[in-house]
Amino acid sequence: MTIATQKRISLEDYLTYDDGTETRYELVDGILAEIGTESTINTLIAMFLTNCFWQLGIPYYRTGIKQKIQVTKTYASAREPDLIIHSEASFAELMGRSEACLKLNEPNPLIVIEVVSPGSEATENYQRDYHQKPIEYAARGIAKMWIIDPSRAMVKVGSLTGGTYQFQDFKGNESIVSPTFPELSLTAEQILSGDIQTSMISKN
Repeated sequence: MTIATQKRISLEDYLTYDDGTETRYELVDGILAEIGTESTINTLIAMFLTNCFWQLGIPYYRTGIKQKIQVTKTYASAREPDLIIHSEASFAELMGRSEACLKLNEPNPLIVIEVVSPGSEATENYQRDYHQKPIEYAARGIAKMWIIDPSRAMVKVGSLTGGTYQFQDFKGNESIVSPTFPELSLTAEQILSGDIQTSMISKN
């Protein structure tokens, strides 16, 4: 939900903004835009993928949660992906900063991952993750973007081609194809469930 009455603020003010609540915000054209509370499945997916990338040998410090990326708009803007897989160069830029935000013209991460919250195509959630963010991340030059949509049972793996993302869709038991991590061995169903079924069965 965007706070329409909020005056435009700078990126620096955004990064230190504190209204005394646990509310999370992105900065969109200088305006604070509230990020809704994450559903349980969304957080499970992010944690599951983090663990999978660790198992592939990605150092823990290169998996970023609650980290921000500045994007280009008329006024200052910054997004907070659900999960970032950093390159060594992009993580190095964050070292020593009190606020983890990759600025414009700094090295890009390898992948940004967005987990879509429930809602129709008319909702802000859908418009943000399916339309606004792909345009913004592509303009910044981030090579790969994933969109994970539990409600629509779909994992979209996008590669930047000619300034836009070309997405390949995966559903059910289809194996995810990741050009960045060809050794990744996951199905769409495993990701969409946070692999919770497998984890629960293994305990019994």
